[in-house]
Amino acid sequence: MNVDDLKMDPRRLEMLLELSRLGSMRAVADVMHTTTSTVSQQLTVLAREAGTALVEPEGRRVRLTPAGRRLADHAVTVLAALEAARLDLDPTAVPAGTVRVAAFATAVRRSLLPVLRVLATEHPDVHLQILEHEPAECLDLLAADDIDLALTYDFDLAPTTFDASLESFALWDADWGLGVPAADLPAGGKAAEVLSGYRDSDWIVNSRNDADLDAVRRVASQAGFVPRVVHRADSLELVEDLIVAGLGVGLLPESRPPADGVRVLPLRDPGVALRAYAVARRGRTAWPPLALVLRLLAAR
Repeated sequence: MNVDDLKMDPRRLEMLLELSRLGSMRAVADVMHTTTSTVSQQLTVLAREAGTALVEPEGRRVRLTPAGRRLADHAVTVLAALEAARLDLDPTAVPAGTVRVAAFATAVRRSLLPVLRVLATEHPDVHLQILEHEPAECLDLLAADDIDLALTYDFDLAPTTFDASLESFALWDADWGLGVPAADLPAGGKAAEVLSGYRDSDWIVNSRNDADLDAVRRVASQAGFVPRVVHRADSLELVEDLIVAGLGVGLLPESRPPADGVRVLPLRDPGVALRAYAVARRGRTAWPPLALVLRLLAAR
């Protein structure tokens, strides 16, 4: 088919894009306030207009063909351009759509829940779909186009380098200290001196991310030892439980009140700071619902 003959209805393109994001025609129908049969019919028309199959069966569901995925990628740009033009002509128009976000647990609580409250009251046509994941998992989902936005983190002592295909936006920083049993005496001095007092201890680090381990290793190297990692846990509450049980020590945020039986020793010279980021695929941030969410996150 000659590309000049293509006349694709933007609503059909939107259905294809939502199918690539949500994974089922029923979910697309719910989001677009129509019926599953209408979605199926419109995608059939779109495939005829494109001159190639766009979806194929996968068990009791459907998935996009390679051509369908390519067209969905183009649909992001096309629909964003149309939305930008519409907003330019109608300044009272509001963004609408579902933004898929993967984030680490602290970012869900600190960043996304407040944004959800604002959206519910001020932008009811914009919705968030939230998945809890560690940073590497979030970036994998972003690369696969399974999400629109990733909230990730690194530590300043072990910085992350983002791929050139991504745009990153700094959100907030948080100082972390060393979580130890509350019975231990407060420790002063530089971070290396504090860690040196636990050179013979077992250590607890994250199980799905090495960011905290890399930071600990950097400070421990200044104290002349390699931390003996024995336990791995994602939940801060579980890290605290392990500390209370006498099973080791590990990094914890200074601003978070520790559990009974846990003391957090400040680390300075160098400090250990967690840095949170919002990350999106380059060229996608103009999509109005995503642009709105990014603005709300930046305002936190």
